[in-house]
Amino acid sequence: MSEEIQHLATRPVGRLLWHYSLPAVVGMVVMALYNIVDRMFVGQEVGAIAMAGMAVTFPLMNLVTAIGVLVGAGASTRISIVLGAGDKPRAEAILGNAAVLTLINAAAYIAVFALFIDPILLAFGASDVALPVSEGGDPSGMTTLEAARTYMLWVLPGLLLTNVAFGLNNVLRSTGYPRRAMVTMLIGAVVNIVLDAVFVLGLGWGLMGAAVATDIAMLASAWFVIVHFFKPGVTLGFRRGTYRLRRSVVWDIVALGAPPAIVNAASCFINVLINVGLRKAGGDMAIGAAGVFVTYTSLLTSVLIGINMGLQPIIGYNYGAGLYHRLRRVLYIAAAAATVICTLGSVAGLTCAEEIARAFTSNEVLIHHSVECLHNAMWAFSVVGIPIVATCFFQSIGAPRQSMLLSLARQVLFLIPLMLLLPMVIPGVKGIWMSFPLSDLVAFSLSVYMVGRRLASYPARAVSQAL
Repeated sequence: MSEEIQHLATRPVGRLLWHYSLPAVVGMVVMALYNIVDRMFVGQEVGAIAMAGMAVTFPLMNLVTAIGVLVGAGASTRISIVLGAGDKPRAEAILGNAAVLTLINAAAYIAVFALFIDPILLAFGASDVALPVSEGGDPSGMTTLEAARTYMLWVLPGLLLTNVAFGLNNVLRSTGYPRRAMVTMLIGAVVNIVLDAVFVLGLGWGLMGAAVATDIAMLASAWFVIVHFFKPGVTLGFRRGTYRLRRSVVWDIVALGAPPAIVNAASCFINVLINVGLRKAGGDMAIGAAGVFVTYTSLLTSVLIGINMGLQPIIGYNYGAGLYHRLRRVLYIAAAAATVICTLGSVAGLTCAEEIARAFTSNEVLIHHSVECLHNAMWAFSVVGIPIVATCFFQSIGAPRQSMLLSLARQVLFLIPLMLLLPMVIPGVKGIWMSFPLSDLVAFSLSVYMVGRRLASYPARAVSQAL
């Protein structure tokens, strides 16, 4: 047994969590920065309607992510299992099939988006009516439909590159290169920030510039990770004869990638409901405020997801070894860290709401809506970390049903009914905003109950010390 694997059972769990989580946290934060940088440049330099138009594209981006996760997460998980069993040819077949599936899926959704972009965007909350300038509208008369269409059509080629970069990056991490996986994301982030400044600020390309900057950034990340798999001597690489799709291999990928893909697809549906509800209750500026809220909270949750990525192998190994005291301790440490991060984010969202909004826009109407959104939607955000960590806990111990339940609880089982019912009691956009903290509290309660019940069934100490 390798020394690194033994460390999972012997090294202090706090140090282990730091060692495994730090590269993942950096990578996830960098992924979040792709969207944040684009939205800050667009909001400040192009205008509030452009910001609202980008918010309309969030469901499409979630859908693209779901398709990418279906292949990327499924392939990386199955490759880890197969490599652990010593079957490298099978792992290479999975990698080759995953690359082909990524290309096929991307070609399909890019074609659909290109052909039906306007109906899709209108269904997702865009408006083809220009907002008056007095209500925060653009002086040029641009609508959110025009803004969203411009951004999506230019960013479409980059969606393929996004799935290639992020999907293969998961495989890169699972085959023993966590730092290289982190560098992959850093390269794209740096390129994106620099090119956003050049294209949006320097050349005045607006939404087109932000989209092209993202395309080129993803090309850089995709190229870096693709080159890795062609290098001699790597743990796993592309090999001739592995690209023909095989039913058993495709099923291996899809079966493991389905749960996280379903969660991301659910996020797409939820964002559509949010946009449609906000357009009716508050118009384009309310949708723009949702863009500020989602962008800010995505930065916080990216840190939590990074912690989970480091937590998973530690919990999984110690659970398998029967070292329940170590499992409990690392779970408590991760839960405490997640709570601290969410609490700080909640406090900042409540006390610095205007400053956060002004980072994205100078439009006073949009700032007003964004402040109202943050004040109403974030007062219970401090508890969000617990359900996210609890989901990882159940996934790590091989309990997919409980993991899926908690994954869907906050955003589907609780948020959707509250979003439909609360506006009947609390008129206007406030009813929609208030559904977020209430669903957070219910999901938190469910998570504490489920994890507490499972931990109570474990012995206080290890039942086996065999490693």
